[in-house]
Amino acid sequence: MFVDGVRTPFGRSGPKGLYAETRADDLVVRVIRELMRRNPGLPPERVDEVAIAATTQIGDQGLTIGRSAAVLAGLPKTVPGYAIDRMCAGAMTAVTTVAGGIAFGAYDVAIAGGVEHMGRHPMGEGVDPNPRFLSEKLVDPSALVMGMTAENLHDRYPSITKERADAYAVLSQEKVAKAYADGKIQPDLVPTAVRTAERGWGLATQDEAPRPGTTTAALSTLKTPFRPHGNVTAGNSSGINDGATGCVVAAADVARELGLAPKMRLVSYAFAGVDPEVMGVGPIPSTERALRLANLEMSDIGLIEINEAFAVQVLAFLEHFGLADDDPRVNPYGGAIAFGHPLASSGVRLMTQLARQFGERPDVRYGITTMCVGMGMGGTVIWENLA
Repeated sequence: MFVDGVRTPFGRSGPKGLYAETRADDLVVRVIRELMRRNPGLPPERVDEVAIAATTQIGDQGLTIGRSAAVLAGLPKTVPGYAIDRMCAGAMTAVTTVAGGIAFGAYDVAIAGGVEHMGRHPMGEGVDPNPRFLSEKLVDPSALVMGMTAENLHDRYPSITKERADAYAVLSQEKVAKAYADGKIQPDLVPTAVRTAERGWGLATQDEAPRPGTTTAALSTLKTPFRPHGNVTAGNSSGINDGATGCVVAAADVARELGLAPKMRLVSYAFAGVDPEVMGVGPIPSTERALRLANLEMSDIGLIEINEAFAVQVLAFLEHFGLADDDPRVNPYGGAIAFGHPLASSGVRLMTQLARQFGERPDVRYGITTMCVGMGMGGTVIWENLA
């Protein structure tokens, strides 16, 4: 059962971003403490595991961050923890892994989430790819550059033009602006202290990346850094961001015992591999597999939270399943093109937003959270609405 989820506001990476002088592990601590504060019926000693994902597990994102952040957050030292990595699907994998442990009976309650401080730890920092990848042609050279994999997707789906991608990006920005105006996002954001030497202390209370008022005319003028006269721009892609997410996952009977109020039940999940040079199609086979495991069809799914790494990747998913670019089931609050995508943390943002939407939509029984993953993978979780 997904009991509750929260996240820090997402910041822009870099020397002027919200969290430029904030540690990654402190972002996780803030999330864990807020989860415990919001769920007073959960005794800290009843937490059986803390699984925290990070893609670049060095520096303040290292030291087995699930365990170190649990200690820093004040959980009893009897509570174990670990770090997990599946690149963009890190937090999603943290949730499915502890959920498997709960189903097996090894845990009653766990905290799962993710963090990425891409300002301190750029994607690929310290990585040393094996030369065999290229010398033995195991992957195309473009597979290691996410923006180039998105350009490859445009090649594979010629019907997905730059104009379509830009229009989708504008729609995402508009939906995020409306969700903020309607107060849909704020309830699950953790106000987070920030500090810079220049400005002193402050409080992060909203995402830094959204650009309300974005137009297709403005996006049409942006450079295509991954290919001359290409299709992928900063405007129709997610940004480079910092942030942390977390959630409480519990067995149904234990949630009842502790008086917790679960929002969703995990029905099935699946991960799948695809050619790394077109990693954006990953959510297609993972969703097909998750639907098959749950004995469901896409027509049974009333809400879809898909991570917007690139507009083309979302549009390829929609095209495959015969869904319109503006299908109202898809990302009702907008997505990562506006919110940002701090890699390993994003999976739980999708879940938290889906849980909030489930509460508003008792007419919807099933929803999915899905995302593409670097190195050619996709991940999908199917959820049942408890409202």
